[in-house]
Amino acid sequence: MSGLQLGLGLLSIGRTWGVQKSKPPSRQNAFHLLETALELGISFFDTAPAYGDSEEIFGAFIHAHGIGREITIATKFGEHWLGPKTPTKVDHSTKALINSLERSQELLGRIDILQIHKANPQNIASDSVLQAIEHAKSAGVKEFGASVSDIDTALAVSALDAFRYVQFPLNTENTEFMPILEILAGSDTIPIINRPFNMGSVVGAAASPLNKSKTAFEFLHNSLSSGIVLTGTGRTVHLRENTHNFNACTAKGEAR
Repeated sequence: MSGLQLGLGLLSIGRTWGVQKSKPPSRQNAFHLLETALELGISFFDTAPAYGDSEEIFGAFIHAHGIGREITIATKFGEHWLGPKTPTKVDHSTKALINSLERSQELLGRIDILQIHKANPQNIASDSVLQAIEHAKSAGVKEFGASVSDIDTALAVSALDAFRYVQFPLNTENTEFMPILEILAGSDTIPIINRPFNMGSVVGAAASPLNKSKTAFEFLHNSLSSGIVLTGTGRTVHLRENTHNFNACTAKGEAR
């Protein structure tokens, strides 16, 4: 792919999240957020079983609106939701992964991109994960990736033919993954950037959060030539602001 694309991360519609511990919106407001995303031209949506009710809400929205191949549905397996008062469970056994996959397909209707959640260099190459990937292929999943939290895992993912996407955080406060960007630019692996606002701390309660989000997107546009940037807001007004600022940065880059 060429250029940066804005996608919507759906953690915020499914569970409490962020430095401000924002509670998820009502189902009605979540649907309105998703409708607004489509209106704004967003077509990439990223969810996960570990995001609480996110898959169920997003799947209900997809079915209610008869949405088809005009959007890309990305989800994950490997980290499992056990309820709002219980820590998530990490399980990369073949059985757990297949059960998670089947549940996600039931909720979402289809999966375009399936990512290993809580990936590390060992589990992405394990027999259990590779067997689950083969099962997913037989169930119609076409593309795979991994969500990572360290550079070593990102490098390992980019070296494996099984994976086309690698998801990691990058923002003005967290530049840990900057050294890998040049490597990814010369490979077929597509970066998916999460936490562009560092879970909200980049914009926080600043006097001018709109300018802060613009600065955050400018940083990413200056750092990457292509990939997907996930905005994770659960509020429609913030989604409109973020999309406006992202598109302004894109136009500025194209004019150079």
